[in-house]
Amino acid sequence: MTNNQAEFSRLSMLNKAGNGFGALALASLLGKDANANDLPKGKNFQSKIAHYPAKAKSVIYLFMEGGPSQLDLFDRKPLINKLDGKQVPSSFKVPITAMGEYGAPILGSKRKWKQHGQSGLWMSDWLPHTSKMADELAVIKSCVSDGINHAGGVCQMNTGSVFGGRPSLGSWVSYGLGTENSDLPSYVVMKDSKSQVINGPRSWGSGFMPASYQGVEFESNGPAIKYLKSKDSDKKHLTKLNLLNKFNKSHYDSRTDNSELDARIKSYELAYRMQSAAPDAVDINDEPEYVKEMYGLNQKETKTFGSNCLLARRLVERGVRFIQLYSGSGAKWDGHSKMEENHGKLCKQTDQPIAALLKDLKQRGLLDSTLVVWGGEFGRTPMSEKGDGRDHNPTGFTMWMAGGGVKGGQSIGETDELGLWTTKDKMHVHDIHATILRMVGVDHTKLIYQHKGRPERIDLNEGYANLNLLKT
Repeated sequence: MTNNQAEFSRLSMLNKAGNGFGALALASLLGKDANANDLPKGKNFQSKIAHYPAKAKSVIYLFMEGGPSQLDLFDRKPLINKLDGKQVPSSFKVPITAMGEYGAPILGSKRKWKQHGQSGLWMSDWLPHTSKMADELAVIKSCVSDGINHAGGVCQMNTGSVFGGRPSLGSWVSYGLGTENSDLPSYVVMKDSKSQVINGPRSWGSGFMPASYQGVEFESNGPAIKYLKSKDSDKKHLTKLNLLNKFNKSHYDSRTDNSELDARIKSYELAYRMQSAAPDAVDINDEPEYVKEMYGLNQKETKTFGSNCLLARRLVERGVRFIQLYSGSGAKWDGHSKMEENHGKLCKQTDQPIAALLKDLKQRGLLDSTLVVWGGEFGRTPMSEKGDGRDHNPTGFTMWMAGGGVKGGQSIGETDELGLWTTKDKMHVHDIHATILRMVGVDHTKLIYQHKGRPERIDLNEGYANLNLLKT
């Protein structure tokens, strides 16, 4: 056999050995070769020291991909209804990033608005369930991004930069804090459809960090984790594992600086441990019927996102550190036209499951230790596009946070009377990331990864944690 043939066979074995992902592991996990690769089991695995007492142990990030309209959900602006069909007054400066159709008239909101909870937070009738949890929410109406299109916006909201190649927020959390459970991934991503998220897996990638910090994608339809079970007999399974370990060891010894290979080997180790832990974690069938109904699993519109929200709660219970749920995978919240139809459908899919997630976490005593974040990559303009839609607006949009030490029932920041510009307490994406990290006990200025001789930090050394969000 030639050297090329040997190399090809070795790589083929690494890629194809076993009948599934779960059939792959190193001998250290079989007790064959105890060394530094041996990993402890269960809770408190690889936990690292935080810079502050952590308010939250886990983060659930509800990402509304495409840019939800703050003007029709949380940021009530009576002036846009008064000026419906008219041009933007000359006293308002229109951001070049929020032009809509050039010279397009203002589009009023067709929503009905009410104040909710003891706090009196304004929300539209598109959110009948979330509004019942108003006193748990800190609604941030002054968010700002640099991304004017979806590629840059999604990239920055996930990584801090409009350009690809940097680690995602979940990767930074995973790198900084490790995991509380060695038998499950520390960073999990779920979509609500087969449509690809803008920028693909780079949105939850680890950038210049080792690939082991990237997010692990769970499926929303069918088995959450593919190929977890081996179809082989125990004897055949063990034979493959032993052979694969030999190939792993000989191949990796001369390539210790290859993070992709190291990540693959670690994923095999994790897959082996997941064979016992993951089936229980992802099996929502054993949940009581009233819980399934609360999340909307008995309704076609809410079943998929409701299942993802319920699974997120189960993963939090088991120590998963960072969970990101995408609604509208493929930028479906992008309401350039038919805003009523577009947002009405997506709110129907997400409103009940999100409220159920908050309620469920709270009644289980998990909300105080779980930070829930809601938002998209930017917001929408007050001007119309195509007569019944809105264009992108990154200069003043809304997100909210709940749980994890957040003081609920408050509104932070303001936009002008048309919802074009942030006018008070601006929170740039860098500030949002810094605040999220602060909630989990991390000082974003001290979380450093050395890359090519440079001390890299999330968000390029910018951003401030907004302490007004915290409970006193």
